[in-house]
Amino acid sequence: MGVLESLFGGEPGLGAGDRAPDFALPDQDGKVVRLADFRGEKNVVVYFYPKDDTPGCTKESCAFRDQFEAFADVGAEVLGISSDTPASHKAFAAKYRLPFRLLADESGEVRRAFRVPKSLGLIPGRVTYVIDREGIVRHAFNSQTRPTEHVDEALGVLAGLR
Repeated sequence: MGVLESLFGGEPGLGAGDRAPDFALPDQDGKVVRLADFRGEKNVVVYFYPKDDTPGCTKESCAFRDQFEAFADVGAEVLGISSDTPASHKAFAAKYRLPFRLLADESGEVRRAFRVPKSLGLIPGRVTYVIDREGIVRHAFNSQTRPTEHVDEALGVLAGLR
């Protein structure tokens, strides 16, 4: 791990084998999405990101968009979570044609439940979790400085869950 990664990354709070906390959050259209709704049906990729329409978050979200069909092909749902409002998510999703749901964790409650660390103690962390059909975390990838690698990490893990 390099110097920048030690400042901006590190080990996420939840890891492989942990049960993912259930949540219920509104998406960009105001529809409530529950993690439990996917149990027994689909693997889920939950990526926490700092803020809509910022350079790293845009790169990450567009990388998920560009590989959306690959996620669909392996039967996985993609959910992005930040503390932005549903209205902010709606504008961000429309601007970049994001085909997946962005969830508004305005209180930070879900971020805390997943124990997503802050970078430099200030910046909301960028952590991606791959959660299997039974609600178990299979992989966690924490990197503030390599936003597009979250997609490759998730797809690699999902290939092994078929």
